[in-house]
Amino acid sequence: MRIVCAALVLLAAGCGKTASTAEVPALKNAFEGAFLIGTSMNLAQINGEDRQGVALIKTHFNAITPENHTKWEHIHPQPDTYTFEAADRFVEFGEQNGMFMVGHPLVWHGQTPKWVFEDASGKPLDRDALLQRMREHIQTVVGRYKGRIQAWDVVNEAIADDGTLRASPWYTIIGEDYIEKAFQYAHEADPDAELYYNDYSLENSVKRATALRLIKSLQEKGLRVTAVGTQGHWGFDWPTFDELNQTIADFSALGVKLMVTEMEIETLPTNYEGADIEKSEKWNAAMDPYRNGFPDDMQRKLAQRYRELFKLLLDHRDVITRVTFWGVTDGDSWKNNWPIQGRTNYPLLFDRQGQPKPAFYSVVELARQELKK
Repeated sequence: MRIVCAALVLLAAGCGKTASTAEVPALKNAFEGAFLIGTSMNLAQINGEDRQGVALIKTHFNAITPENHTKWEHIHPQPDTYTFEAADRFVEFGEQNGMFMVGHPLVWHGQTPKWVFEDASGKPLDRDALLQRMREHIQTVVGRYKGRIQAWDVVNEAIADDGTLRASPWYTIIGEDYIEKAFQYAHEADPDAELYYNDYSLENSVKRATALRLIKSLQEKGLRVTAVGTQGHWGFDWPTFDELNQTIADFSALGVKLMVTEMEIETLPTNYEGADIEKSEKWNAAMDPYRNGFPDDMQRKLAQRYRELFKLLLDHRDVITRVTFWGVTDGDSWKNNWPIQGRTNYPLLFDRQGQPKPAFYSVVELARQELKK
């Protein structure tokens, strides 16, 4: 299949032409035999309103994760209310298109309503009551999609940047074993589902050490942990390749698979190398330099970084099972609004018009070369 803008040309000089759909190779096909290629889906895509996004998802991805609509605040907004409509449509889309589906996440400190941790009078629940509420939620949600959603991010971001267990309401009310209980309840709800621990900045050695102890502890208690997801909210200079290689080696030594679950590359200035949703900064022009377009030299830099990262991931394809991008196009990315609201970011492989960027062709060409060896 002829590629109008060859990767080497793109890396050298950029490309102003737009390739037709027929001329663009499918990303998932390029990496066939290595690992699944996934994306998150937002509500407009789940509802079929974003036709461009839906077409890209069907063409280029074979794994999907709902960006928001299996999170607690959306699927279980009130004590006696579940809203399954969006999640149902997500699952139907995945089944119709033969995709691997990941539910995201069951237990997280973010996007969880305040009522979850309180009784009817607004006072904090005790340990037993919160465990019962967690169990009921997991059994209801996972049970509804048993045998349909193949995998779940069971616990998300339980470790703080300094390597301590995050002082979330889950931890402060239940204690450290809330993580154990979440995996137990998820396995009971669907014994065949893959179960994951998911977090960002696991390449940080201090944070990774805590995660390794956590996974080992769960294994010693006989709990099923299929894989660990490192989110992949990465930048041009971080993490280093040594940090990534060590992360992969450390988790694979525990006998678990590894996946990149929320990949993008930060293209704007930042003072923070992580993904803590509580971080925020004020907008200023210096922190938002590409509002009028992403220059060719930055396109080349982004393409090179993606190529280098995917080379490393392909080198470890015996351990890596999936690489999921957090968003389909640049316009979908949460990085436009975090940690600074209203910026114009360019972190993904498809631009705001749904066209493949030089970075797209860079990784496709790499896959063609590496997987023919």
